[in-house]
Amino acid sequence: MNEAFRCGYVAIVGRPNVGKSTLVNHLIGQKLNITSRKPQTTRHAILGIRTDEDRQVVFVDTPGQHIDQPRAINRYMNKVAKAAMRDVDLVVFVLDRLKWTKEDELILKRLESSESPVLIAINKTDRLSDKDLLLPHVRDLSARLPKAEFIPISALQGDNLDQLYKLIGDHLPEGEAMFGEDQITDRSTRFVVAEIVREKILRQLGEEVPYASTVEIEKFEQKGSLVEVHALILVEREGQKRIIIGESGARLKSVGTEARLDIENLLGSKVLLKLWVKVKSNWSDDERALQSLGYQDMN
Repeated sequence: MNEAFRCGYVAIVGRPNVGKSTLVNHLIGQKLNITSRKPQTTRHAILGIRTDEDRQVVFVDTPGQHIDQPRAINRYMNKVAKAAMRDVDLVVFVLDRLKWTKEDELILKRLESSESPVLIAINKTDRLSDKDLLLPHVRDLSARLPKAEFIPISALQGDNLDQLYKLIGDHLPEGEAMFGEDQITDRSTRFVVAEIVREKILRQLGEEVPYASTVEIEKFEQKGSLVEVHALILVEREGQKRIIIGESGARLKSVGTEARLDIENLLGSKVLLKLWVKVKSNWSDDERALQSLGYQDMN
């Protein structure tokens, strides 16, 4: 007798830069969410959908939660992450090896009042020089969140992800699939394309500019076998604009080349990508500007 089909939502939470997006990309089997070594890479709750013969898992990749909320965009990301922990069938709390911060403590406090079961994935364990230290760390965490399950993983290397996926499946309720079997996200292609451009900015530039930049797709048009994309990169100051453009436009060209290759891989067709950079002062601390750019508030 075949087992009943299972379907459910799984929130992936954690502080900034613990590997949440890398984990979701590996679990769904393809790159959906952008990644970089810089915090605040993920700004939105993005659904990553994996459908197998016996289950459909809807992963909710969330922005990293942080205590410091100096700007509207930081408050927005915290609201998104907090909202994603409600009404899910499972929460996967991702930690970075033996590290424990105030942000981790904040998430732990929120999980204590959550009705959803919690699975703690201790990530980057391939980088642990002494794995014997892992067990005492798990004991300490277990005392604070006694109902949680624990699993050591490496999202980047793929270590133990099959076992993690099995544990996730065990928590899903029986039910029909909520999305088509070929669908991998709830987001539009335009959204994913904008995120690809932003990823290249994050990866190529220093600390200041990536956090002051966002990307808006102004044109997305199929012309025969070619897709024409016009993307507007918004920054907050003229100096940031000069940095992104670079000497004789070299940096902007490099960002565009890398982005175009990823977009062509995503779409399976040739892409003509044109990039512009514009200054929009203080956009990241302006509630109206955030909403107009797609940063919709969460209740």
